[in-house]
Amino acid sequence: MDAVRVALLREVLAGTEWPAAARRFAGTLRSSVVPHGGGLLLVGTAAYEPWHLAAHLVDESTWSGLPELTPTLVRHRVEPGDPAHLAVGLGRIEAAGRGQTLLLVAPQPPGAGLLERVHDARRAGATVLSLDDGDPEVGGLAHETLAVTGTDDVDLDTVQHLVSAAAGENGAPAPRGRRSFRDRLSRLADQLTAPPPPRW
Repeated sequence: MDAVRVALLREVLAGTEWPAAARRFAGTLRSSVVPHGGGLLLVGTAAYEPWHLAAHLVDESTWSGLPELTPTLVRHRVEPGDPAHLAVGLGRIEAAGRGQTLLLVAPQPPGAGLLERVHDARRAGATVLSLDDGDPEVGGLAHETLAVTGTDDVDLDTVQHLVSAAAGENGAPAPRGRRSFRDRLSRLADQLTAPPPPRW
């Protein structure tokens, strides 16, 4: 989702908790991975792989100058012949430890096997974050969670857009003291979508 669409989405959701909640969660994500030079592992459930979030985080890492936001997508099923960036299986979670961040995206309960691996990673020192459906077991494992339930006015895909965009917002300054094209575009979108000033 480009900067203009994110700005419009934020305007639609203005007055709700979601823009601020996504920024808080993204701030936690950023502060967890940047000081450690990366180490972000992204995993979904057996039925849901967070491809879209992975792609957006890669984009944000490039645009913001924060390569630490680039995730390693951990997959439940790895097929022979998969390219290297798609060939990381669940064993990678078992190897996670101090200085690494595990972001779990679970639109439905993830199952005992995955929860066990996440618990082991947390015990080994990894920071656990979750975007989930409010599952209490997931919430009990995560250091920080952002829950989207069936009664909320947004869905998990929308919240993933907000989080990924916010994760790159306060990145390193653009080289040579110039703002990036994306920063300029985002500022323009904010100006175009802002309400007119009051006339007294």
